[in-house]
Parts: sequence; structure tokens; C-alpha cells
Amino acid sequence: MYIEDKSEGLDGPARIGRVYFSKSGKSLYYQGRVFKSLKGSGFKANYFDVDSGKHFWISGPRKDQNDRLYGGFRDAVIDEDVQD
Repeated sequence: MYIEDKSEGLDGPARIGRVYFSKSGKSLYYQGRVFKSLKGSGFKANYFDVDSGKHFWISGPRKDQNDRLYGGFRDAVIDEDVQD
């Protein structure tokens, strides 16, 4: 999934990595962090980190690499286990 930190503004640090869903599908897990849905109440974000409260945009990665909200792919880190 594409994971972008929106806590500092509209264009934050981004990664592409493997996430895991809870049984209910209401939570996502990534690298020891737990994310819960903002249920439509976020500004340019759809999830928040349960521990820090920071907002994130999490979505499926795009083949055309325009993953960022305003287009482009600049500076997105791809985790080694999903690079292929």
C-alpha cells in the first residue's frame, strides 16, 4: 500500500509497503504501527496512527506512479519486501 504522512502538510514523507488488515478490516498494521480509519472526517487523510494521532493517506499503489495526492512519485521509499 501507499502510505503518506499528512501530519506536516499536504505533501509529506511517503512509503510503499506491505500492510496487514485486522479481522474486522477497521485497522491496518504496518511496521509495528496501528492505523484506524478517520471515516471521512480527515482533511486529505483517511487514517490516523493510534499512538501518535498523526494523519496519513493510505491507498493502493498506482502502476503509473502518480501516488501522491497532487500527482507524482517523488521521494517515496519502497520497502525491500515489495520492490518486485
